Amino acid sequence: MKPVIALTKGRLEKQFLNYYQSLGYDIEPLTDKGRKLRVDTDDFQFIFAKGPDVATYVQYGIADLGIVGGDILAECQPDVFDLFPLPFGACRMAVATEEGKVWSNGKKRIASKYTGITKAFYKEKGESVDIIKLEGSVELAPILGLSDAIVDIVETGNTLKENGLVVEEEFMQFSARLIANRSALKIKREELKPVIDRLKPNGGNEHD
Repeated sequence: MKPVIALTKGRLEKQFLNYYQSLGYDIEPLTDKGRKLRVDTDDFQFIFAKGPDVATYVQYGIADLGIVGGDILAECQPDVFDLFPLPFGACRMAVATEEGKVWSNGKKRIASKYTGITKAFYKEKGESVDIIKLEGSVELAPILGLSDAIVDIVETGNTLKENGLVVEEEFMQFSARLIANRSALKIKREELKPVIDRLKPNGGNEHD
């Protein structure tokens, strides 16, 4: 059976395909897939899913390998083998709020989809805050008065700027990661080692 690779849809998908092509793989079946969520190539079977689901598919052995953001691993803490960082998907976790925001002395309200990371961050700072979970467009929360600030990943900062928000503090940096199912690494070692070596940045091909 071909190795199965779970790939995060969207931004990481596009960046991975550029990287994958640079390694000499044919990406046409993956770029011309339409709305298909499972695609076979000559070398692998790919499944396409949201970041947290990629980690779940790998954890439960549906996929042997996964391409996922380091932010997902930090937030969800799946039981997978985190192999190494990949040379794309760079971003950082940050606290952002409205420009010119004056903090009151009351308890802060922080909106984020990364509630685990947010809780750990403020606990380490010794601050007690109310955390509000949102699934998307967290930039709206301070603008509409739902929260005092947000915790979210930032790449260029353009989205924040366009919505009148500024970064108050950065505290974690991430990139895309290659993850593996723990059992598959042992049982399918012969099939997986060549692709793992090839995906490794800086000269993985020397092991082929």
